Amino acid sequence: MIKIIPAIDIIDGKCVRLTRGDYSQKKIYNENPVEVAKEFEANGITRLHLIDLDGAKAKKIINYKILEAISTSTNLTIDFGGGIRSDEDLKIAFKSGADKITAGSIATTEKERVIAWINNYKDKIILGADTKNGMISTNAWTTVTTLPVLDFIKDYHSVGVKAAIVTDISRDGVLEGPAFDLYKKIKTEIPELEIIASGGISVVEDIEKLNKMNVDAVIIGKAIYEKKIRLNELARFLC
Repeated sequence: MIKIIPAIDIIDGKCVRLTRGDYSQKKIYNENPVEVAKEFEANGITRLHLIDLDGAKAKKIINYKILEAISTSTNLTIDFGGGIRSDEDLKIAFKSGADKITAGSIATTEKERVIAWINNYKDKIILGADTKNGMISTNAWTTVTTLPVLDFIKDYHSVGVKAAIVTDISRDGVLEGPAFDLYKKIKTEIPELEIIASGGISVVEDIEKLNKMNVDAVIIGKAIYEKKIRLNELARFLC
């Protein structure tokens, strides 16, 4: 059964959502992310995707206090990302309560460092594969590289990565459906990899389709906040 992972994105300590990663298209949904996390937990959710958008832009962790507050106030398993660019950032994230971290932009620029993290922390390191037009995007989605997303994921899988969050930026925050073809291709070529689909989820039927494709997990953000998907509708997947 596919795992359900709601997302909380943080700017200025508040729960927000962007459209296609555009910081100028920011919408605040709640000024208290801890309240949001507690509501998720009360509805049977066990895992959370927490992103420090301030950190992603600053290239260092900023909102670790929010991570700490959610970690100490809930029993959620927290995947944390955004701004993790150094060993010190990694230590801060784990010390503040992250169960797993996402290595995104740094995975494109400091491969040896990320491989060392994989060797030291094993499955606590998730690869962040953000893509636009089939290419990896970095630096809070402001830079599109010439590195094909599938090659990027295959390379890291070969050195021990067991899970990857794959986000099609063009679909993120627009509620137009996920990149089904992309996930199918990755699942076909790297069947052992845990694929965490992200971006575009708009209705429960999207989740059902991903589940039938054997996608391992799905991150849901705007669809929950805009009430396109109600938390009680997710109960069938929470087993």
